[in-house]
Amino acid sequence: MSGGSAVKKGVFNFGADAKAVIVGETEGFAKVIADATTDQVLGVHLFGPAVTELIAEAALGMTLEASAWEIGAATHPHPTLSEAVGEAAMAVAGRQIKRLTTGRAS
Repeated sequence: MSGGSAVKKGVFNFGADAKAVIVGETEGFAKVIADATTDQVLGVHLFGPAVTELIAEAALGMTLEASAWEIGAATHPHPTLSEAVGEAAMAVAGRQIKRLTTGRAS
């Protein structure tokens, strides 16, 4: 892929994640950046509590050249912080299930 390609992104704030709310750690987000044409994941940004536990899913998806849809369609148990990765991946296409109605957008 050459530089300057069009991209799309999906962002999911931890404030809308049940596990983050349960443990009182709602500051943070997951962001998935994908090619606008192919939907291939180009990058993932993770910020917040326990995100080191979420890096493996993002890395595996990128290693396997997964699309944002494929990552979003994978099982993400509830309530877990891993739901944030799945929701951000689905948000690339505007299909996230949970939404934060107040707070900061990332």
